[in-house]
Amino acid sequence: MSQSATKLSAKGASPEWEAELLDLGKAFRRVFRSLRRLRGRDTHLIGSEVSHAQMELLIELSERGPLSAGELAAAAQLTPATVTQMLDHLAASGHVERTRSKSDRRVVVSCLTAQGEHKVNAKRAVWQARWESILADVDAEDLRITTNVLQRLNAVFEDAPNTDDCDIAR
Repeated sequence: MSQSATKLSAKGASPEWEAELLDLGKAFRRVFRSLRRLRGRDTHLIGSEVSHAQMELLIELSERGPLSAGELAAAAQLTPATVTQMLDHLAASGHVERTRSKSDRRVVVSCLTAQGEHKVNAKRAVWQARWESILADVDAEDLRITTNVLQRLNAVFEDAPNTDDCDIAR
């Protein structure tokens, strides 16, 4: 067993490792809560303003191309009805265009307009500057390790059993 695998073993974990793991869990929850607040903060926008959740849809369209409301809902972890309402606003404000799918005329797909792509690029530039500013003193190796840890955490939540953790076998 490798040294890192031994370190990760719950039986052989040092008090320092356990404390660091606890701190990581707390930091992760704070980040998760901040993201939830960011998503909920801008629910009463007017005109052509775009909420964080709507921006997530625009980014999906920018990265993946035309998508149906169902595909966008799955990607953004929202209900199709919510996504349809958001797409109505994004279409009315000129950020997306909705058309019938060429392969299946029953399906409506949304794609970015030039205005929508501009909005995505502008938002990415702002966030990129924020990331670079806050992480400027973190070296590439630490960023690589952090990315690895986040990928592992993602796997934990993606593969989480669908059980109630409070049910303890007796």
